[in-house]
Amino acid sequence: MPNPKRNSIMEGAEKGKDKVVVLDFGGQYSHLIVRRCRDLGVYTELISYDIAIEELKRGIEVEEGEGKIKGIILSGSPFSIHDSSSPKCSYEILDLNIPILGICYGAQLIAYVEGGVVGEGRKAEFGRTELLFKDSELFEGISESGISSYRACDVVGQSPTINVWMSHGDVIERLDGADILGYTRNTPVAAFRINDRIYGVQFHPEVHHTEKGAKILWNFLYKICGCERNWTIESFVRDAIGEIKREVGSDGRVVCGLSGGIDSSTTALLVNKAIGDRLTCIFVDNGLLRKGEKEEVLNTFENNFKMKMLFVDAKERFLNELRGVKDAEAKRRMIGEVFINIFEEEAKKLGNVDFLAQGTIYPDRIESARSGSVASRIKSHHNVGALPEKLGLKLIEPIKNLYKDEVREVAKELNMPPQILNQHPFPGPGLAARVIGEVTEDKLRICREASWIVEEELKQSGWYNKVWQAFAVVGDDVATGVLGDARSLGRIVTIRVVESKEAMTADFVKLPYKVLESMSKRITNEVKGVTWVTYAISSKPPSTIEPC
Repeated sequence: MPNPKRNSIMEGAEKGKDKVVVLDFGGQYSHLIVRRCRDLGVYTELISYDIAIEELKRGIEVEEGEGKIKGIILSGSPFSIHDSSSPKCSYEILDLNIPILGICYGAQLIAYVEGGVVGEGRKAEFGRTELLFKDSELFEGISESGISSYRACDVVGQSPTINVWMSHGDVIERLDGADILGYTRNTPVAAFRINDRIYGVQFHPEVHHTEKGAKILWNFLYKICGCERNWTIESFVRDAIGEIKREVGSDGRVVCGLSGGIDSSTTALLVNKAIGDRLTCIFVDNGLLRKGEKEEVLNTFENNFKMKMLFVDAKERFLNELRGVKDAEAKRRMIGEVFINIFEEEAKKLGNVDFLAQGTIYPDRIESARSGSVASRIKSHHNVGALPEKLGLKLIEPIKNLYKDEVREVAKELNMPPQILNQHPFPGPGLAARVIGEVTEDKLRICREASWIVEEELKQSGWYNKVWQAFAVVGDDVATGVLGDARSLGRIVTIRVVESKEAMTADFVKLPYKVLESMSKRITNEVKGVTWVTYAISSKPPSTIEPC
């Protein structure tokens, strides 16, 4: 189950950084707001909308440089504020002496609390929309975008305009006492200011479709909140190493679950930089690895980085536990439990081990959300959902607040070898996440060999570094084929190739038919027991990247 400490806004290597916090009301772009603010150089955290007002007050009242909250952003939401079940934060937030920016639902919530009129389901706007605005701190420096050719909302005269991205059904129709900063044909109050401290925009400045959206966020962060630039990959690495040193102490010892993927490898390097040979990496061969992965990982970390490695051959143990298990969530939980048990067992053999380091990243925590929260649980990640309530070791997760592309930047800063730095993401449950239904040795063989061919063909065609992730999926479905002029029954292999940036959204890659044809021919010719090859063309959402 998720560690309750993860809900704190004063956690991890960033607890000393001044920050902006984003209250998450379940909007599809909530995580993107965080990313955009970080890209602009300000450390930003996503927290639950129902955070206690006392905790926010504590974060606001601390001294500068001690993790002070400099601003609050209210995210969008799939709900209408008129829904009885719609998420609503403490209204006292608006009384805090701190800048606030409401985006879409967040702006509507502010208007609702302040006594404005929010029309339900009238004059909805979706997609690009022309916004007329007037100069203010929020729109400073973007009035050169042009002059509109029409009037709106009975406002006489012409105003500068920009194209913004709208995605809303309800409309703020009136907000007495507020300074109206922007409007569109259908939205009389598309941007507003209250008391020079509280701002709201009906559009989404965080998406790239909004013209000069980054400049609007920059104005809020620097002009309105008075933030200082404090977020870079270099500063993260320095602070993370320092935090690990403080947490582990001068004589603490750590074991790290090392899979060879970018997340666990980056975690291992960070911990190693902090405490040296007091770290022991445990590499478990669970029988669910990619082709040649065991040899590559052991060679890289034992020989290249001279790190203490403990190899555990647990193939039979994992496969025995997985026998007969078909449900995807059950498989993930089972794999996580066995991993944790092995780490605890090996740590006891080592003696005097206090900490377990894991490569949990931000999307893991989002997708493993607890039932009952605004974010639904998409899938349990083995290093989140399977943690026992009373772990025998204290947990260290130095990259838990990073997105996948940020992890790669950290890895690059740590001089990660190209074979790990540039490899595609690999799920914690290994090939079990790509075997639909029961995990068997035969299905694993097919999945492993077919995935190797997919990656090899992408490398040969120059596509490997252009895509986010590529692999093969195998399930229980079979199809008729013809081998050697004879009827044959074999498994169906599905190729999955996606493009993404932070793994929170993804789209299938439009590969050339020639590349797909070569993959298909090789898989049916070289992988015994396969008769059909298909290509997955679903995006995330509504699908996920990994099938299970």
